[in-house]
Amino acid sequence: MTEQIPRRQFFNRGLGAGLGVALLPGVGRLTAVTGTAPIIVTSHRNQVSQNGITAGFEILSAGGSALDAVEKATNMIEIDPGDRSVGYGGMPNEAGVVQLDASVMDGRTYNAGAVAAIENIRNPSSVARQVMERTDHVMLVGRGALEFAKSMGFPEENLLTDGAREAWARWREDHSDRDHWGPPEHLRDREGSEEVDPAVVEAVAVHGTVNVLAVDSEGNIAGITSTSGYAKKIPGRVGDSPIIGAGLYVDNAVGAAGAVGRGEDVIKACSSYHIVMRMREGRTPEEACMDALRMIEERYRKVNPDYYPGEHFVALNRGGEVGCASMSGGARMSVMDSDGLRYVDGPGLR
Repeated sequence: MTEQIPRRQFFNRGLGAGLGVALLPGVGRLTAVTGTAPIIVTSHRNQVSQNGITAGFEILSAGGSALDAVEKATNMIEIDPGDRSVGYGGMPNEAGVVQLDASVMDGRTYNAGAVAAIENIRNPSSVARQVMERTDHVMLVGRGALEFAKSMGFPEENLLTDGAREAWARWREDHSDRDHWGPPEHLRDREGSEEVDPAVVEAVAVHGTVNVLAVDSEGNIAGITSTSGYAKKIPGRVGDSPIIGAGLYVDNAVGAAGAVGRGEDVIKACSSYHIVMRMREGRTPEEACMDALRMIEERYRKVNPDYYPGEHFVALNRGGEVGCASMSGGARMSVMDSDGLRYVDGPGLR
């Protein structure tokens, strides 16, 4: 187990330098699930996401709200052009257009907001918050969501980065030999297609999402889920991320949960709601995440016993306990509380 970075030492090392610090080498990897409020967690494990929850924890440490903390952390992840699963730099759909989904839920007010299939807005999670706070609706979609965002002052911009565009273009050229994309026929290698950069293959397979959950010093809980959805998805496809109860659920008396993975499975299982309700019954966050995975597995076992989707759940409860689990193993979440920044590992169903 790697040594943790004490909170005071961590803050002295890097926050004054604009969060541009290398967090990963010193982050502890733990399987313990206890923590203390205030606390903020994310399903992401890279440096940008850990910078994000560190900034979110600054808000919590100053007595700020869980809602402000999760929005700040998510925004930092959404604007990272290197993250192909959310916001700016997210992978485009089949038509080469980046369409984003996001939801937010505030346990203190039992209020929620979401946007789905929104284009040209870098921070869909902040638009979702505006839907929550400035309207009597929960979800806006497509063109309506974009027009609402513009009316709230969000600038419209192109979200397709050069890297995401190149990955999408290579997929379009290589995914079929029955269309007219790719090199002229007489220049193609008839013994096999041109070698594809592994990074391109990985990029077009992206279906990641980010969840950020927090408990503040007053015991209030909030959460956000944000995603660009499946790479090369059918235009207009909406996953679980903007659906309250599927990709995100918060109960101020219990805790919060978020989902990453194949949204279609999570929607049908109402997974985040299921996790929170299991915690209400006394299950730990980790146990509740495993319960949600088992429910999905049991449903599919009846029709295709060899099928295992790729869900990954994260959860925390009001007391600061955290947990995660994934269908195939290797579950991990990033956690920031008064003890510092660390990883928490979780079990897999397989």
